[in-house]
Amino acid sequence: MNELAFLNSKLNLKIEDRRFNTIKISKFSHKGGLTEYVSTLCKQTQVLHEIIEIEKELKGISVEVALVWSNVNYQENLLSFTNNIRTLEGGTHVDGLKNVLTRTINSMGRKTGKIKENSPNLSGEFIREGLTGIINVKVSEPEFEGQIKSKLSNQEVRTAVDQIVGQRLKNYFEIENQDFLAIIIEKATEAQLAFDIAKKAREISRKKFGSEYSALPGKLADCSTRNPSLAEIFIVEGDSAGGSAKQARNRRYQAILPLRGKIINIEKTDETKIYNNTEIQALISALGLGSKDEVLNVEQLRYRRIIIMTDADVDGAHIRTLLLTFFYRYQRKLIEEGFVYIACPPLYKIECNGGKKKKTQRYCYSEGELEYFLFENTGKFSVQRFKGLGEMMPEQLWKTTMNPEKRILKRVEVSDAQQANRIFSVLMGEKVLARKKFIQIHANKMNLENIDF
Repeated sequence: MNELAFLNSKLNLKIEDRRFNTIKISKFSHKGGLTEYVSTLCKQTQVLHEIIEIEKELKGISVEVALVWSNVNYQENLLSFTNNIRTLEGGTHVDGLKNVLTRTINSMGRKTGKIKENSPNLSGEFIREGLTGIINVKVSEPEFEGQIKSKLSNQEVRTAVDQIVGQRLKNYFEIENQDFLAIIIEKATEAQLAFDIAKKAREISRKKFGSEYSALPGKLADCSTRNPSLAEIFIVEGDSAGGSAKQARNRRYQAILPLRGKIINIEKTDETKIYNNTEIQALISALGLGSKDEVLNVEQLRYRRIIIMTDADVDGAHIRTLLLTFFYRYQRKLIEEGFVYIACPPLYKIECNGGKKKKTQRYCYSEGELEYFLFENTGKFSVQRFKGLGEMMPEQLWKTTMNPEKRILKRVEVSDAQQANRIFSVLMGEKVLARKKFIQIHANKMNLENIDF
């Protein structure tokens, strides 16, 4: 409903929940339309210019676009709609927008001397680096590919988008904002310089699962199965946890990849540094990923379950967050297709002394579970707090965390892309003040006893 209010600026929407004695009312209204939508998406980042607004109709096709570039964001975030329906796979309207952006900026760059005569054209993917945009087209007789209508196929829409957006961009760069054109070209040129490194990483990571192998990372303890649908990989922190996990695993279908320390935060890292990072290279090659934002080919994935298994402490939570940032920003489809999981190791081991009876053990996976046990049970027992996976014996780690018959796995899902983008930008981006404000707002929800000083 909130999204529909953004897409239709003259529309006021209201929901009344009358299931209980008190009526709950939610209202949705955004007079700023797509411009306000883009502004909301970029609320926690630093933009380079005022949002470019485009709204026009051509031959019965209505085209509405809002665009803005960021100088601290290396991601492309482009949302597309047809008749207010989200087109997750894009289509001719998105193709038209991308093509006209690339053609216009290259053309204007050469006309103004920003791109040298003998230099090659800038690729579209580099021009769109840091771009946040929304396109919404209204078509009387839309045609879609597939049953779920997620990709528009009307060719006349591509032509309409090309003409409308092309003319607006030409006026914007030629008349209203010539300096900004130089900034985009400089930003895209720097991104293109990293292309050779990206290409090298792509060649390393594209391998066949079974016959020919490129060099896999030496720290990877691979599984023996060559069937990706049966294979799973545990990403663990450090050699200590990696050693326990390697001994605990079922070698037939479980692989272990230990990472050294905390990986880089790709939310605020350019592409050159991403591909130069040893731990990131290990992740890319071990999983069988291509380059950043490349269309995910499931057949190239070496494992169908990618399991993050970190310590149940502050450092472990930080490493888990960095890994989730990597997956969400580098290849979001891994999460959207349900391939990413979080392992849940126990926090406590309880040994119960039953008099003449043998000692029994049980594990608690949360503070609440431990409190419930202590409340419900009397007698002699000892409680051990696990500080890290490396403390656990291989048998314990298998029994509690890695055994498919008994373990707890949380599958990572994204139900709200707008909220996910905002949270990643706030918590992992470069704007310190936004993060500080977030902490101040939510500080009263923290339990000081749970903070690891």
